[in-house]
This record gives sequence, C-alpha cells and structure tokens, in this order.
Amino acid sequence: MSDKFVYSFGAGTAEGRADMKILLGGKGANLSEMSNIGIPVPAGFTISTDVCKNYYKNNGQYSDLVKKQVAEGVKKVEGTMDAIFGDAHNPLLLSVRSGAPASMPGMMDTVLNLGLNDETVLGIIEQSGNERFGWDSYRRFVQMYGDVVLDLKPKTKEEEDPFEIIIHEMKEKRGVELDTDLSADDLK
Repeated sequence: MSDKFVYSFGAGTAEGRADMKILLGGKGANLSEMSNIGIPVPAGFTISTDVCKNYYKNNGQYSDLVKKQVAEGVKKVEGTMDAIFGDAHNPLLLSVRSGAPASMPGMMDTVLNLGLNDETVLGIIEQSGNERFGWDSYRRFVQMYGDVVLDLKPKTKEEEDPFEIIIHEMKEKRGVELDTDLSADDLK
C-alpha cells in the first residue's frame, strides 16, 4: 500500500490510468483515462479505495495524510477550474460519487453541488443570472445530502421520501403539478 491516496485528473492530464480500477474504482480510473487521452472532463480527483480500507482499520478515522491530500486535491481543482470552494462570488461546486472496481447499479451514491450554502448560492445566481436555477441547485444538494449522508430516506416501500413530501406540499399549496413550475421563492 502506498502513501498516495488522492489522484487528480483534468485539463488533459491525470495521475491515474484505466488499468487502476482496483485502486481508483471504475469511474475514477475511467475519468483519469479520458483526461489522459484528451477528452475534456472537468477537473477533479479520486480518493483511492485504500482510504476506505484504512478508515475501517482505524476505527472510522482518516489519517492526517489523507486529509492533507484531499485539501491539496481541492486546491488543484480550484486552480484548474478558476473557482474557489466556499467563495461567495465564484464558488467551486463538487460532485461526490461513490465507486467500486466493478459497476454495481443501484449501489452507488452521489451528492451533487457540494459547496452550495446560503452564501454561495447567491454567487451561482449572480454567475448564471438565473435565480430559480440557483435555488433549485441548492434544493437538490440539500436533498441528496439528506439522503446519502444523513440517511433521511424511506426505509420501506410504504414510506415516502421526506424531501418529496415537502416538494409535494409546496406544489399543492401553489396549485402546480410539476417541480419545474415552482418559483425561486417557492424553492427558498
């Protein structure tokens, strides 16, 4: 096992390759390979599967080395994407996806728009010129975070998703049928 846990990709280069699926998972290895062959993929990084093994070996703790390499990975993405994670005016948003060496449909978790909060959403609105887009992106982040990280999701087929209940109640209150019919104020 190496002391390298974070593998960057983007801007036509990558620290990983397609043959590193055991270490980087299928998605991480393939994103690296696409970047290596010149396919324009947004900059990012993959945290190796060794981190998961170490996490369980160390009673649910990450090493300082892993934390340092993740922080360096974020800085590298910031430089490539010309945006800053947490910046109120030019926020970098990240997508976090679980992965494995072999595809396991239905088993992978995703959180999109990591980095949105009450301040950075205003930067997204400023950049896009679309208030509804900003608030809908924030809503999606909160819903995915609740589902994936906080486990706020139905446990049985009979239960309803708590976030879908809120959306349904708002649509009913506004007299609309589709999520896309909700305004920025509704989404706030």
